Amino acid sequence: MVMHIAIVEDVKAHAEKLVGFLERYQREANIRLDVLCYPGGTEFLEAFRKQFDLILLDVAMDGMDGMETARQIRRLDDEVAIIFVTILAQYAVRGYEVDALDYILKPVSYFAFSERLGRALNRIRSRGKQYVMIGDRNGNQRLDLDEIYYVDRTGHSLTYHTASGDYSVIGTLKDAEKLLGAHHFMRCNNGYLVSLKHVDGVQDGCAIVNGERLLISRAKRNSFMEALTDYIGSTIHSR
Repeated sequence: MVMHIAIVEDVKAHAEKLVGFLERYQREANIRLDVLCYPGGTEFLEAFRKQFDLILLDVAMDGMDGMETARQIRRLDDEVAIIFVTILAQYAVRGYEVDALDYILKPVSYFAFSERLGRALNRIRSRGKQYVMIGDRNGNQRLDLDEIYYVDRTGHSLTYHTASGDYSVIGTLKDAEKLLGAHHFMRCNNGYLVSLKHVDGVQDGCAIVNGERLLISRAKRNSFMEALTDYIGSTIHSR
């Protein structure tokens, strides 16, 4: 699993220091981190697409400061973890206003940084949610697996239908199967990959998914129904 991290810091040397700490932590903890840097709150919000697990956010920045940036983030994403990086402890205390996970005081030491980062990553994992990343026309997008209803193919494009909207990417249904196949997604025909979790029923040869009727082809009927039956049985036994 890759953790996607943003650094929002207007002092280049400070951002580079955090990048170095993340690279070191990645080696020591044997995990994969994908890191992007932004020089300010405005630039970050313009590019923001709910693609991050964690944001390292400087408080005292020129232009939009860290507190206002965090408020704007929360309007867009109420789940992403935020850690303030600040020289003033009183600003860190105000983190409850935006549900900040933690804070790190400048000058940042690797010991303090690694402790807080490890704690943050553990909390993110313990939330029990799983995400996948897709590259849509506007950049990378993080999708909650539980919110994906189904994926359909039109030509060389895929559309991910989710609780938060539809997202289109270039790709094949095989690409989607590689990404989602291990998470109880199954083809009901050559054009649809369906989340078994969101199948509300089967009627007149169609799977009912989020109120939509998706045709189950003859070729896929047996494999789809077997997978659906197994999934329902496993959820019953796990209760």
